[in-house]
Amino acid sequence: MLSARRLCGRAAKVAPGLGGAEAEAYARLLKALADETRLRILSLLSKYEGEVCVCEIGENFALGQPTISHHLRILREAGLISGQKRGPWVYYFLNREKGAWLKKVLAEVL
Repeated sequence: MLSARRLCGRAAKVAPGLGGAEAEAYARLLKALADETRLRILSLLSKYEGEVCVCEIGENFALGQPTISHHLRILREAGLISGQKRGPWVYYFLNREKGAWLKKVLAEVL
C-alpha cells in the first residue's frame, strides 16, 4: 500500500497538528465565541477597565434578561469573563489574560 506522502509526491516532513485534548479545549472556546451577541458582550466589556453591572449590559441589547444571562453564563464557563455578585446585581469584567490566550490559540490553529 502506498503512503499518502508518496502519492502526492512530497518528501518533506509535515508538522503534527493539534492534539485531541488541545483541539477539544480550543473548540469549546471558539464555540463560545461563535455567536453575535456574545461577541458584542465581549466588545462591550473590553471598553471598560473595571466591572460592568448586568443591568447595564442588558440595556445595550434588545433581548430579555434570561437571554442575556444565558450568554453571560456561556462566556463565564469559557473563562472569558468573570462576575461578582453584589446585592441584587452581578458585575462582570473581561478576563484579559484569557484574551491573550485566545490570540495564542488562533495563532496555533492558523
